[in-house]
Amino acid sequence: MSGEGQQARHVAIIMDGNGRWAKRKHLPRAMGHRKGVEAVRELVRSLKDTSIECLTLYAFSSENWKRPEDEVDDLMNLMRKFIKSDLPEFIANDVKLAIIGDWQGLAPDIVEMLEDALAQTAHGSRTLAVALNYGSHAEIARAARLAAAEGAIDEAAIARHLFTADLPPLDLLIRTSGEVRLSNFLLWQAAYAEMIFTDVLWPDFTPDHLRAALDDFANRERRFGGR
Repeated sequence: MSGEGQQARHVAIIMDGNGRWAKRKHLPRAMGHRKGVEAVRELVRSLKDTSIECLTLYAFSSENWKRPEDEVDDLMNLMRKFIKSDLPEFIANDVKLAIIGDWQGLAPDIVEMLEDALAQTAHGSRTLAVALNYGSHAEIARAARLAAAEGAIDEAAIARHLFTADLPPLDLLIRTSGEVRLSNFLLWQAAYAEMIFTDVLWPDFTPDHLRAALDDFANRERRFGGR
């Protein structure tokens, strides 16, 4: 498929570099996470000016529980504040919230807040999918179990049971901070996605960086295994 002018409908981002951003500025690590939330906010506000129908953000992996308890607590509190402060804006801007991962395993008050946010934004025209307590290996294993319970296990059956089954196919995956790996994120979905790895730390990632990535994507040639 010729890349000229093609538009990305579904973009996913591994938001990496909050801790390094804070360290470079001699600030507590928590300040990096807070600045990272501001970057999320600005990016979501910019979606209406792009081709993106769905933006998926890797917010908290199932491996992140291994981090120090105070850092995990800070991340959870940031999540609470973000939902409370930004839900009205999501509704006003016609943004639909989706959650992928084992998010029901989070604290009961967060689960309740998320359920309310999902209900209130259910009819939005543009989707923000947030990966919470997510790991791709576990997602694929879960999908295979559900497929086996129904009968034959094939690619279509597994795809039907992925957390992303109702989202558009993944077009572009971006990782910030200079790391060049997927870190157990959307492994199945990324099979033919284009990828961009940038040295920009997540708190410094702006809507202009996203637009540049979309322009890069538009000029790539996607073959999907063909010539």
